[in-house]
Amino acid sequence: MKYFLESLMFLKAYFSPFKAPKIKFYFGKIRMGVPYFHPRKTVKSKTKPGYYEFKYIKWFGFNYTGLGYKTKWEPDDYRHEWNPIFSFVFIGLQFCILIVPDHDMHYWESWLYYNYNTDKTKSKKDRIIQCMEKFPNIWVSTNKDGSKEEINYYKLILRKKYLKYIPT
Repeated sequence: MKYFLESLMFLKAYFSPFKAPKIKFYFGKIRMGVPYFHPRKTVKSKTKPGYYEFKYIKWFGFNYTGLGYKTKWEPDDYRHEWNPIFSFVFIGLQFCILIVPDHDMHYWESWLYYNYNTDKTKSKKDRIIQCMEKFPNIWVSTNKDGSKEEINYYKLILRKKYLKYIPT
């Protein structure tokens, strides 16, 4: 139960300075991975006693995957892997609830830094300022004509009232 509740930590994003992630739905044939495989369950192996094997869920089942991320080089260097998903299978059909923010990679990586690496004794304003200083989410891309374009993703992922704290 502890690990299940811990995997729901992404719900804190709805009460943070970041824009609320969107909820998307899918209904149809079983196609959505959770996160990599189609929905499946673990069953005892009939051929190898003491072992388990995976069986795809075709008739009835539930799978859930929390926010997938890893730390790359440093403990505070987050990399987004997959979005949270709830999957229900019933009679060969799948119903999914997906939690998907705009600019998901940039959103989740910044939010993870905000959630785990900013001083929780400070206000949201001070925490988001600390987040932007220590974890800048500014990307530079080169256009086809050779010109450089700089994108500060905090301008796209923060709620309006926090945009005034973005350094210019």
